[in-house]
Amino acid sequence: MKLAVVGGGSTYTPELIDGFARLRDTLPIEELVLVDPAADRLELVGGLARRIFAKQDHPGRIVTTSDLDAGVADADAVLLQLRVGGQAARNQDETWPLECGCVGQETTGAGGLAKALRTVPVVLDIAERVRRTNPNAWIIDFTNPVGIVTRALLQAGHKAVGLCNVAIGFQRKFARLLDVTPDQVHLDHVGLNHLTWELGVRLGGPDGENVLPRLLAEHADAIADDLRMPRAIVDRLGVVPSYYLRYFYAHDEVVRELGTKPSRAAEVAAMEKELLAMYGDPALDEKPALLAKRGGAFYSEAAVDLASSLLGSGGSPVQVVNTYNRGTLEFLPDDAVIEVQAAVDGTGATPLAVPELDPLYAGLISHVTAYEDLALEAALRGGRDRVFKALLAHPLIGQFEYAEALTDKLIAHNREHLAWA
Repeated sequence: MKLAVVGGGSTYTPELIDGFARLRDTLPIEELVLVDPAADRLELVGGLARRIFAKQDHPGRIVTTSDLDAGVADADAVLLQLRVGGQAARNQDETWPLECGCVGQETTGAGGLAKALRTVPVVLDIAERVRRTNPNAWIIDFTNPVGIVTRALLQAGHKAVGLCNVAIGFQRKFARLLDVTPDQVHLDHVGLNHLTWELGVRLGGPDGENVLPRLLAEHADAIADDLRMPRAIVDRLGVVPSYYLRYFYAHDEVVRELGTKPSRAAEVAAMEKELLAMYGDPALDEKPALLAKRGGAFYSEAAVDLASSLLGSGGSPVQVVNTYNRGTLEFLPDDAVIEVQAAVDGTGATPLAVPELDPLYAGLISHVTAYEDLALEAALRGGRDRVFKALLAHPLIGQFEYAEALTDKLIAHNREHLAWA
């Protein structure tokens, strides 16, 4: 089995390598190719990756290359974890929207749109190269904004599934609180990527006992603290929102907060510098503890589970993924991309039935889906007017004056990445 990781020079990658090494019986990789144009980073990450495999006696071969076509040739699956423009572009996404009083964040709002515009054309080019060498290869997208990117891939006819680590993070957290193993916890996880709610927490499977009321009764303070939301909100909702909902439920508070401290991108850039120095130490043969602060917790386990199910080597029969709606949420088009529990096997991902959604959630999902339609149109076809319409449609913006100003700022800060600009 051959896997390729595009963006293999990311400081995330040792987390992924550790999962591949520990779970090699589930996903028996013979060749793993790390692809990245940044040769200096790739050398450091690749060296550590080989030492992790060696320490854990993994027999697979790790290859590093900056040649995309060679790297993805004949791969059974390709994982995408790239960041077009690097942390510098992310830093811009997180700062210039604040000048208009709007949240600056890399996956939602104006910053999220900027990332989509930079990313979608690059991802589609990569996917076409994969298809030329192996049309049967699966593409697993971990590149944000996952929902928009996955929809672009699916609309272009690629065998693609989107992946996020939010659900597995909740699963592991709830398992600890309930003192059970993670595989006993099934989530009624519903929504769009980075716009989800846990409507139920079931023990044993999709039809198991819903213990969410007990979880909230016994652990609401701890859950609310993790979400950085007041307990009163969690109590009134009676469900557990993703922490990304804070950008919607406490937008103005978040904007004020972001204006008083360095951007998350600046924090991550400093962390990455330290991590890369560690990766260059030939004595290091395991992922360092600092990596846990970088983000992406449990990403490796989710990725192994998904890849092994798609490639027929094992994996959980039900996983949270991003895939076509196909009537699952009746108020959305079939070709909207949603994030829900799905049955996953060699044919792809089929969403499972979900509980009926309260208008409080369905309304916001519909609103953001409409924005994503316009965002994808702007990413595929370009043009100032399409960017403006997408920004005007976003529930975190929604005002003519803001959308006009943000359109100009987005184009000015991303001109080098936008062929049409």
